[in-house]
Amino acid sequence: MSTPRATHDHTPGALAVTLEFLKRTRAELRSLHRVRVWKDHVHIIDVNKDFFEVRGIGYGDADIIPLLQSVNTAFNPETIHQPIEAEYKEFGTGRRYPWAYDRVM
Repeated sequence: MSTPRATHDHTPGALAVTLEFLKRTRAELRSLHRVRVWKDHVHIIDVNKDFFEVRGIGYGDADIIPLLQSVNTAFNPETIHQPIEAEYKEFGTGRRYPWAYDRVM
């Protein structure tokens, strides 16, 4: 891959700052396509293979779940923290929820 369009250094306990970075820089990318999560950083990739990077957070961190949910990543929150042999975990984005998904009937 080439160089990221934007980078952010995540500080533990400052998830709101990282989520704000994602919200601000989101307009610089096209439709999101993939998310790659390493042990120590994350790449959010669009359909043109442009990406931005969040360093200092990986699949072992608790803050990874709200970060991935903020970009509509399709992943299992129960298994995201499990270590793997591969270099990174890769997930698709664009997860959609059905109408009234959060309503209780």
